[in-house]
Amino acid sequence: MQRRDFSKQIAATGLGLGLAWQGAAHAQGAPREGTHYVKLGSPAPVTLPAGKAVEVVEFFWYGCPHCYAFEPTLEAWVKKLPADVAFRQVPVGFMAPHQNHQRLFYALEEMGVLPTMHRKVFNAIHQQGKRLNSDAEIAQLAKDSGVDCDRLVQAMKGFSVSTKATRAKQLADAYKIDGVPALGVQGRFYTAASLAGGHDRAVVVADYLIQLARQKA
Repeated sequence: MQRRDFSKQIAATGLGLGLAWQGAAHAQGAPREGTHYVKLGSPAPVTLPAGKAVEVVEFFWYGCPHCYAFEPTLEAWVKKLPADVAFRQVPVGFMAPHQNHQRLFYALEEMGVLPTMHRKVFNAIHQQGKRLNSDAEIAQLAKDSGVDCDRLVQAMKGFSVSTKATRAKQLADAYKIDGVPALGVQGRFYTAASLAGGHDRAVVVADYLIQLARQKA
């Protein structure tokens, strides 16, 4: 979903280098810069834990239907990433509703319940029709999920979460992200389903970019 489409959505809801590039439209070789992925003019910051060589970042928004649809493909792909690849998700904060969900993500992470709550948040919005734009809605979801709702709401307003949200915005700006879901690789490249030609192809392009990043290390 492009940044310009977010206001419409809000209103409406109120491989290795040798990996075969599949599909007839891409039968003539590897992914192409400017068509299937973008190379950044200025590198974005990279955060690598010890023992990791390449960073991959998914930029997303809980309220984005495309991010929700991409999640199963992403989860399966992440499980198969090489051991030296560090993967993390970064929620975008383009507008107020995105920023609220951004703080929710980081508060859940801070409380150590993100692994069990991440999909529940997506499902609450896209299956149950909840916007999760108010403290009351978020507190109710937490309560229903066995999470300390008062602690969660307070964490969303805390300094640590605010700091992480600021850094997330800075990273999205550095990658020049204007739509989600998008995959950033090693602070040098990014791709998306809209560029690659679908969710499955986006992760194939990301595999290619991981190897490209290794070559230029």
